[in-house]
Amino acid sequence: MFQSDFHRKKNFANPNLFNNSNPSKENGSAMQPTSTDVRPGNQEENKEQEEVHTEEHLLKHPLQNTWTLWYLENDRTKSWEDMQNEIMSFDTVEDFWSLYNHIKPPSDIKIGCDYSLFKKGIRPMWEDAANKKGGRWVITLNRSPKAEVDNLWLDVLLCLIGETFEHSDQVCGAVVNIRNKNNKISIWTANDDNKEAALEIGHKLRDVLRLGRQNLQYQLHRDTMRLSEMINYRDYNSQHCVDDDDDDDDDDDTHN
Repeated sequence: MFQSDFHRKKNFANPNLFNNSNPSKENGSAMQPTSTDVRPGNQEENKEQEEVHTEEHLLKHPLQNTWTLWYLENDRTKSWEDMQNEIMSFDTVEDFWSLYNHIKPPSDIKIGCDYSLFKKGIRPMWEDAANKKGGRWVITLNRSPKAEVDNLWLDVLLCLIGETFEHSDQVCGAVVNIRNKNNKISIWTANDDNKEAALEIGHKLRDVLRLGRQNLQYQLHRDTMRLSEMINYRDYNSQHCVDDDDDDDDDDDTHN
């Protein structure tokens, strides 16, 4: 699937997300021409070779799950759900790379925006039935270089679609938050009662991504929701002239 196909996506209103550079040839997004002996005596053999090449190029490698990429464009005039844009779903390795190679990396999207990759049918929101009883492993990147954010995000995506975790059934998806101060990458899990699964996912992340202990922490969605409610109450009070010593933080990402 190529760039023009993405622009025709019904619910997608952010064409500026797309990367205008040529797709990478390393990941199978561009085919190399093959030479064929066209002498008359070899026509049957040539036909068989062409059929083999065609089958090889058409062959796709299925993933265990279908995944959906979302883009959140920060707009305070909209609800959180309305800010979420569903970009595309895919269920093969080749379609993943086709999508990945045609969108901007996280470091190039606007401050305050997010990418999310979730199993198809799960929305990147706490309120979704698959998420509300779970939590998330959070990787905090303090003023990290652009390349670090992009590389870690790609590694996380490959962990998800490659079913790297022993308890991959407990993984709902992942989010990257691009903010002024600290960028964050989080992996969302389904059930906080399954502590064994949550710990295994955290240990695997730390090993695969080579993270230090200080960079990775687990948060329950219900605790984060309480914090969000407190912040919303603070904002309500400040708008109604109630004294509040805390300044608004434009890096807030408490909804996800």
